Amino acid sequence: MPEGDTIHYAARRIRPLVEGRVPEIEHPHPRLHGEHWPRKLAGRAVTSVGAHGKHLFVRFDGDLTIHSHLRMTGSWGTYRAGQPWRRAARRAWLALRTSEGEVVQFDGPVLELLTESRRRTDPRLSRLGPDILAPELDEATFLRRLRGDDPTRPIGDALLDQRTIAGIGNMWKCEGCFAAAIDPWRPAGAVTDDEALAIVRATRPGMQQSATDGMQDLHRRIYGRAGRPCPRCGAPIRSRGQGDANRITYWCGSCQR
Repeated sequence: MPEGDTIHYAARRIRPLVEGRVPEIEHPHPRLHGEHWPRKLAGRAVTSVGAHGKHLFVRFDGDLTIHSHLRMTGSWGTYRAGQPWRRAARRAWLALRTSEGEVVQFDGPVLELLTESRRRTDPRLSRLGPDILAPELDEATFLRRLRGDDPTRPIGDALLDQRTIAGIGNMWKCEGCFAAAIDPWRPAGAVTDDEALAIVRATRPGMQQSATDGMQDLHRRIYGRAGRPCPRCGAPIRSRGQGDANRITYWCGSCQR
């Protein structure tokens, strides 16, 4: 699943193509037939493109917003005029075209047009925790949400709860716990506030860099490297599924405590 840095990077790429412009809009996917977005958004300029956690928002004049969540399958692409798309046209759900280029969302299972009031009150969005990529991380709210959760839940799994902190996915969970030398299997109730903050503070710089340059792979030290030597102590990296979704977690059993 694309994590928060990927979505912020997508917003960064999309912004110069559509912000302040009135795009031509096409939503070719059968699921959106009858939605009439070209008519509803006709003549409306894009006022901003932003992200919160794993959610992307394209806001238009008149308090209308396109909301996207890519889940496991979706992606955003940006193209020069006439440049071939990297996925088949039949997989496109949305295309926004301006004189600057094209923005295309492919295979995105959550794609909807919301009024601003509905966006503010939608429980999927209003319950999101603080964005780890916000200019200033709201650490107090993060800790309050973490302490309001099940204290027996492993800290690695707790970090994936977007109601606690928005934007961290499985890869950054593993890398953040490793950077802070915290065992992702330790119960959240046995992790001190300072240790919990150490994880998110260690995670932010890499995510911020990836949100700028899109080079997430450069920040992988243990993710996907089961059986290889730990880059810190040399012990073999371990892996197994964690949480209800059984997401594969990577950690060092020797130097993460």
